[in-house]
Amino acid sequence: MLTVWGRKSSSNVQALMWCIRELGLAHERINAGFTYGVNDTPEFLAMNPNGTVPVLRDGDDEPLWETGAILRYLATQYGDDAFWPKDARHRAQIDKWAEWAKINIAQGFTGPIFWRVVRTAPALKDEKAIVAAVAALGAKLDIAESQFGRHRFLTGDNLTLADIQFGHVLYRYFDIDIQRPAHPRLERYYENLTERPAFQEHVMVSYEELRVL
Repeated sequence: MLTVWGRKSSSNVQALMWCIRELGLAHERINAGFTYGVNDTPEFLAMNPNGTVPVLRDGDDEPLWETGAILRYLATQYGDDAFWPKDARHRAQIDKWAEWAKINIAQGFTGPIFWRVVRTAPALKDEKAIVAAVAALGAKLDIAESQFGRHRFLTGDNLTLADIQFGHVLYRYFDIDIQRPAHPRLERYYENLTERPAFQEHVMVSYEELRVL
């Protein structure tokens, strides 16, 4: 049994929970972080001295933290060869896109765009910075747009760990009030993700508790 500590409105927790559901793994999730607390307790800090979520424990094993490391562990331990190949060369082709998505897409969206749009009081919003950040992200999404001209998913015809790292921010990207550059293939890819029950349950989650009014 997997145990996850982390609130459902955390984008990193969403990526982890989406992966867990896609892999069909038994689990329980304990709210932690933000207004839910828990992550500042001695017990939690003994598991993760950073006080961040998510944290995962697989049975009685040592706790794991850092989302990318957790996802790779789950993929290696429980994923099939299509999701996370056993062959190191094939796996590296997926891993490079997973890293690219984490660094260029997730990080390029969450702080520079989502936080400025949702987590900043309207009177303090820097519209020029938002526009610039959307343009910068759009240039990276151009790369994904090209990929989707060749593949149904980011690295091929099957959902992989790279799609978890890439796709988990797309619900918020398409939902918030911004002017997005045109990426028709990306939009079709996103629509395909929204048909997956795991994505619906764990990614298409309200972020209203995060909004600063």
